[in-house]
Amino acid sequence: MNTHPNEPQISEEAPAPAGEKLQKVLARLGVASRRDAEQWIKEGRIKVNGLVANLGQRVMRRDAISVDGQPVKQEEQNAVMRRVILYNKPEGEVCTRRDPEGRPTVFERLPRLASGRWINIGRLDINTTGLLIFTTDGELANRMMHPSNNMDREYAVRVRGEVTDEMIENLKNGVVLEDGPAKFTDIQAAPEGDGFNRWFHCVVMEGRNREVRRLWESQGVVVSRLKRVRFGPVFLTSALSVGRWRELNQAEVDLLSKECGLTPVALPNLKPKTREKIERQEKRLSKPLPRRGNRNRSRNPRSTRD
Repeated sequence: MNTHPNEPQISEEAPAPAGEKLQKVLARLGVASRRDAEQWIKEGRIKVNGLVANLGQRVMRRDAISVDGQPVKQEEQNAVMRRVILYNKPEGEVCTRRDPEGRPTVFERLPRLASGRWINIGRLDINTTGLLIFTTDGELANRMMHPSNNMDREYAVRVRGEVTDEMIENLKNGVVLEDGPAKFTDIQAAPEGDGFNRWFHCVVMEGRNREVRRLWESQGVVVSRLKRVRFGPVFLTSALSVGRWRELNQAEVDLLSKECGLTPVALPNLKPKTREKIERQEKRLSKPLPRRGNRNRSRNPRSTRD
């Protein structure tokens, strides 16, 4: 049917879908980041009302959600808890909660939570040291890791082998790796080292598997040391020694929240005993890190991230 050109048009919009996407709910509850929640859904680890969940499924407040058979309390949904800690990862730890080979994990040294769990923002492989960020807020984790937010990662890298100007240009212009094109957005030579062992500071925009190492190896050199020193606006300082963590204060969390486009929320009021316990843990971790045993450590451990 033709309508008069001056006649107002009436659009018939579809009603908004009910509920909220399952992975977003789990992120806000601090169960996991959206990315991890999506992977768990694909693996069939999450159920809604007793049935295996589907990717993209929407849930209501009354729906019963479980992860690995453990129920998730939805009544906590509106109470966002946004705690953030920085951890200076030593070599030899893996970024998984449990390791089948019995290797130490980064979660072993973190403070325990009365509810929720620590969510890892960007992983590092077993041989890479430096800055790791953990939060109880899955949405903050998702914002920091999502490529659209342009959170770059800076690494200090010790390279063994001759590095030419041509190599630097190749790495900045981009090379093709087995999983697609990749490049450093910036490379700066550091004063440390000389000859065939030189230090560089380099920046990547992604968190692809072993990306930093593979980029340098594409030029025929070897990475002998790798340390993450910055993730977005968060820097690793010399005040945080290896194997130690530090919790961000309210002002620091608010600045990070604004950087990620989130509304700041008040940190939880911890009970005096809980606060004292955290302070004791921080003091204990300020001591030199004891050497780890082999603990069935693999000679060629599989890596997770750069």
